Amino acid sequence: MKKIRIIIERSADSFGAYAENVDGIYGARDTVEECKQSILDAIETVKTFDKDQIPSALLGKYELIFQFDTVSLLNYYKGIFSNSAFEHLTGINQKQIQHYATGHRKPRPAQRHKIENALHNLGKELLAVEL
Repeated sequence: MKKIRIIIERSADSFGAYAENVDGIYGARDTVEECKQSILDAIETVKTFDKDQIPSALLGKYELIFQFDTVSLLNYYKGIFSNSAFEHLTGINQKQIQHYATGHRKPRPAQRHKIENALHNLGKELLAVEL
């Protein structure tokens, strides 16, 4: 199955997104959810083009992979996770998390990987919960 990587980034007043590996797929809105819907709408629009103008990645089955930049991810989940919670999940100091969230500092690849792994592990743990 083809994978289409959608990059989501935060600007001063909205979220923007684009397909990293498919030309012509762009979206933007006020929230991440709206931005994702904007991308889905863009894909549906492109699929209405003449067959020879539709990117090959959109023909047949494909999977959308949403990738955040660190600032966008930390701000998106700020309403769910405090800096203290991110510290507990990742082992990264709260002050450093705040620097990443504001964009004052960019995390090294190892730090980005720590954040990503911590969220994936939390997701796996939550999937195993039964009530």
